[in-house]
Amino acid sequence: MLTIRLARTGAKKRPFFHITVADSRKPRDGRFIERVGYFNPISKGKEVRIEINQDRIDYWLSQGANISDRVLTLIKESNETPEEKEKRRGKKEKRRLRKLAKRQKQKLG
Repeated sequence: MLTIRLARTGAKKRPFFHITVADSRKPRDGRFIERVGYFNPISKGKEVRIEINQDRIDYWLSQGANISDRVLTLIKESNETPEEKEKRRGKKEKRRLRKLAKRQKQKLG
């Protein structure tokens, strides 16, 4: 069974992931069939965070490949418009502030 998943590369404490099509029985970082993109979780500034070849992913899905949950999330994230990204960040910020206020309230009594 084929799987579209992440393969970790990069140095210690500096992760970098290739999005690969591989046999599900092979090790995570082992032999793969094709690289269809990459994900840099620690990108800064104008560095590209996610690069995905959507045509090749569609091809492999049509061939019966499964896709990992994390790669599916990355695909959705890469297809977002800047407005959608800002809206999502705003929701996360509100949620974070609510949790912080709740913790402070519990500490005070």
